[in-house]
Amino acid sequence: MKKLSTIFALLVLPMVMSAQGSYRSQVWSPDNGNGTFTNPVINADYSDPDVCVVGDDYYLTASSFQCIPGLPILHSRDLVNWEIINYALPAELYEGDSRLIEQFNTPQHGNGVWAPSIRYHEGTFYIYWGDPDNGVFMVKTENPAGRWSKPLCVIEGKGLIDTCPLWDEDGRCYLVNGWANSRSRFASVLTVREMNAEGTQPISNPVIVFDGNGTENRTCEGPKFYKRDGWYWIMCPAGGVPTGFQLAMRAKLPYGPYEHKIVLAQGKTAVNGPHQGGWVHTKYGEDWFLHFQDKECYGRVVHLQPVDWSSGWPVMGKKGEPVLTYPKPKSIANTIVNPVESDEFDSPCIGKQWQWQANYQETFGMPTAFGTFRIFNFKHDTASPNLWDVPNMLLQKTPADEFTATAKLRFTSKADNQMGGVIMMGLDYSALMVKRVGDEFLLLRTTCKAADKGKPETVEQIATLKPTEKDKIDYKPGIHIDIYMRMVVKDGTCQFLYSTNGKKYQSAGDTFKMREGKWIGAKMGFVSVEPDGNTDRGWVEADWFRVTP
Repeated sequence: MKKLSTIFALLVLPMVMSAQGSYRSQVWSPDNGNGTFTNPVINADYSDPDVCVVGDDYYLTASSFQCIPGLPILHSRDLVNWEIINYALPAELYEGDSRLIEQFNTPQHGNGVWAPSIRYHEGTFYIYWGDPDNGVFMVKTENPAGRWSKPLCVIEGKGLIDTCPLWDEDGRCYLVNGWANSRSRFASVLTVREMNAEGTQPISNPVIVFDGNGTENRTCEGPKFYKRDGWYWIMCPAGGVPTGFQLAMRAKLPYGPYEHKIVLAQGKTAVNGPHQGGWVHTKYGEDWFLHFQDKECYGRVVHLQPVDWSSGWPVMGKKGEPVLTYPKPKSIANTIVNPVESDEFDSPCIGKQWQWQANYQETFGMPTAFGTFRIFNFKHDTASPNLWDVPNMLLQKTPADEFTATAKLRFTSKADNQMGGVIMMGLDYSALMVKRVGDEFLLLRTTCKAADKGKPETVEQIATLKPTEKDKIDYKPGIHIDIYMRMVVKDGTCQFLYSTNGKKYQSAGDTFKMREGKWIGAKMGFVSVEPDGNTDRGWVEADWFRVTP
């Protein structure tokens, strides 16, 4: 382990934390270094992105569903180079509401935070989102990198999703939203209602302002509300996630009637379903649109398109089709920076890329003073057929189409059948884990197809390994194994490998075909489980996690 380097890191923590902002990915960077960029600008699953601008600073948030911390906050100075600076839901989903805290103490795959919007109004940043089971929520702050307020339930109800406020010049506030058919049993309509001036409660009933039912504009959702040159604008996707397009609609009154046009579509490009995102007008007089592209197991990655208003409509990309390489926006920025991926675990603050599958509990794990992150075994119900409902998986998004993720870890076991290792998690998942049996460890490949449907795992024994060390003095002695585990991702597949010395790696079973999760891309990271019971927990001690080509 890295004891000396950890002591140094603790002494210079402020320096370490500020240095995280200069992280540069080895596997995907959109900045070409010559004044141009190549899409996607974020090659990771930031679904349903929205953006706002304040001077030279851009702030982006995205759907986080049940993952904790939630509502990621990314910052950029040029719309191309982005870094993760914070989460608006830092520890517990719906902190302060005991009913909802209890609901999200177990994984709620696909539920939670849907399609948020971020806005800046009179010195305050606001984020609104719809939880399809609970209603419309809002948080706010004066500093996006600081602490956000506790979530406020603005509208209680089921089916309300994809919310966005608009503060008009006269101080009145309006809210647009979509509807989830799975809860309300109707969809493909957008509604507008008036809020109080503070945006904290509705003061009118909703009005349907757009209906895509029975037309090519089915599945209209994810609306964003703007005002420009006296026109009210609603921009929204339609036509379905992997196959749809971006609409713009305008009216002279907030309740319409609205006329609409398609302003971005796949056309002859390879960028399928280019839609759902946010428009910004920069201080340099330029207009840009950030949107996602659904790349199946890799999730919904973020693209940047120029916007041309010369026709009176926001035509995006190149004549309404996505661009891949394009001149960067005008800015004062000259630094290449990307969302962090690797983690040495040398700081008391875990890397901002990591999320849990449910509300964080301290028994999940915590940083150590030894340059590691400890993930305790979750007491898993032996009646469960698979790992779908394990809350303490420490996971992050995939950062590129091709990469290698390697972890150095020590597994400590206090009793038989305790397990830990690395996992590629989705509706289908596969994990490489060590499991204690007697005084030895079995190296296992555990794979499950249709985990969300309760299907059982298949287990392949790869090797039998001797412990690296055994406790000599302890009332319940444990045994330990030091091991390196690797995942090589390419073309939507994942190959697992292992090593006992960090130099020579051996294959660990067949290649696994990755699959997306519930509304999210596949995620990778650590898993640590054991059968439910009264034994002392074992644990995974993660020394480092490195993403390389």
